[in-house]
Amino acid sequence: MNQISTLTIFRYSGYKQRLWAFWMMQFAHKHLKKVSGCEFYKLMGSGREGFDPRPDWSTYALLQVWEEEAAADAFFEKASLVKRYREKTDEMAIIYLKSIKSHGSWSGGNPFRKHPDPDPQNSMVAVITRATIKKKFLRRFWRYVPRSQQPLQDAGGLLYTKGIGEWPVTQMATFSIWESEDDLKNFAYHSEEHRKAIQYTREFGWYREELFSRFQPYRFEGSLNGQTFEF
Repeated sequence: MNQISTLTIFRYSGYKQRLWAFWMMQFAHKHLKKVSGCEFYKLMGSGREGFDPRPDWSTYALLQVWEEEAAADAFFEKASLVKRYREKTDEMAIIYLKSIKSHGSWSGGNPFRKHPDPDPQNSMVAVITRATIKKKFLRRFWRYVPRSQQPLQDAGGLLYTKGIGEWPVTQMATFSIWESEDDLKNFAYHSEEHRKAIQYTREFGWYREELFSRFQPYRFEGSLNGQTFEF
């Protein structure tokens, strides 16, 4: 079976809907733990624009790793939990991902296996970076993050980005979609602020656990900030 992953992004507007979404950060786990064919999942909140650590109460994310695509399709088509989310959200996007490269660990292991059959005609790249920040470095880390991420505002080829995470401030992740690997590399290696962030990470050892994963996004359902994507 060929493992795939999905990232589902939910957006809410009304107060009652946002409160429901916050409650589901606790109560959805009893359903998600029992999903057939799901090898790994993380239910996450999000931060404000500019990688501000303060919560964005309008946006939540669900990352799932599947034994195969058919298991994901069955969940999104038939699960009562998904039906409830669809009823409450103003917008819901499902992004299907094939793992290309992944190193590091998340909750003690690396959940992503390299997909054997990426599409050579699909040049788009999605990236998930995730870290648990050591408590003694929290102030120093968050003091530098806004400066290190500022070049993203003008990064060529960047289609979407959002800060997500299991816990505010201490366990953070980023998700981004790029037009091509060249665009991603151009930001990673030619942004002075980003290079300094990598240097500081190695110098100070900010993270207790970290993971970097690159994917090929190959299927998209729903909408994301009013946009749709074709992969």
